[in-house]
Amino acid sequence: MSTRAPAEARFAGPRQALVRFWRWEASGILVALVVLVAALSLATDNFLSTYNMSVVARQAAFVGLVALGQTLVLLVGGIDLSVGAAAGLSAIVGSIALTQWGIHPWLIIPFTMGFGFLLGSVNGVFVAGLRLNPFIVTLATWEIFAGLTLVITKGYPIRPLGPGFTWFGQGEVFGVPLPVVIFLAISALLVWMLSQTRFGRNIFAVGGNRDAALLAGIRVRRVEFLAFGLAGTLSALAGILFASRMDAGQPSVGEGWLMGAITAAILGGTSLRGGQGSIVGTVLGALLLAVLANGTVLMNVSGFWQRVIVGCVVLVAVLVDLLRRRD
Repeated sequence: MSTRAPAEARFAGPRQALVRFWRWEASGILVALVVLVAALSLATDNFLSTYNMSVVARQAAFVGLVALGQTLVLLVGGIDLSVGAAAGLSAIVGSIALTQWGIHPWLIIPFTMGFGFLLGSVNGVFVAGLRLNPFIVTLATWEIFAGLTLVITKGYPIRPLGPGFTWFGQGEVFGVPLPVVIFLAISALLVWMLSQTRFGRNIFAVGGNRDAALLAGIRVRRVEFLAFGLAGTLSALAGILFASRMDAGQPSVGEGWLMGAITAAILGGTSLRGGQGSIVGTVLGALLLAVLANGTVLMNVSGFWQRVIVGCVVLVAVLVDLLRRRD
């Protein structure tokens, strides 16, 4: 009896740690990411090269910024289908402000983020203010934003943006691409906001039970409005950073980012029903998608199959999440 007790005590700590890890929303995506990185490092010679890791990190940063905003909207129980189009329109407006309106390059990013907040606010007014279905509203604004991008540009890129501005998309800080630094900084800020501020706690409360949040005195409509506004802001940031990276405001900026943003959030454990999720999980989800896309290229897998693979990964992640909730 005295021998068994110390043995059980020794294994109790690791067992509890494993249980806590399993119940963490992003546990499945972290395991999948580690396995995928290990497999690709063995299957290809240059996957772990410095250059390739830089490519993966940049790709994750652009889609990841949009995914962070999408996460906030999902947490309040909504969805934003316009994030990709908002990124594209914001990038075009920011490029015009730089090349035609004479705004200083260092002011373009905050200017574009402010414009993105206005775009997100349009969604917020209709969803939070008028209580319209977020799927229908953002589907409509997706078409509006994408159409305005083509109307303004007539399908032609706006270039060049100049070396004074391209540094934001092409520069590095201690060897780390600047977009990646910005992505990680924004992620850390959102982690702090959701865990340490009243607004962050209200986001989870509104998504978990909107009626209960109203009874608790939370200004639900303001929380929902700000969530959509922040989604537009982060989409605009991603769009203008990508334009800086390419030295051009491309009308196609943001195309394909919607699926990546939603997928990264879901893979990271954010619930489509609202009230549950994490920024860290979304970051891992964006990394997994970037690694997956990069791996298919290195292994000469057809780009058509990449969509099939991503869909399968989403289904597996949803299944793992369902099993974890039943425990």
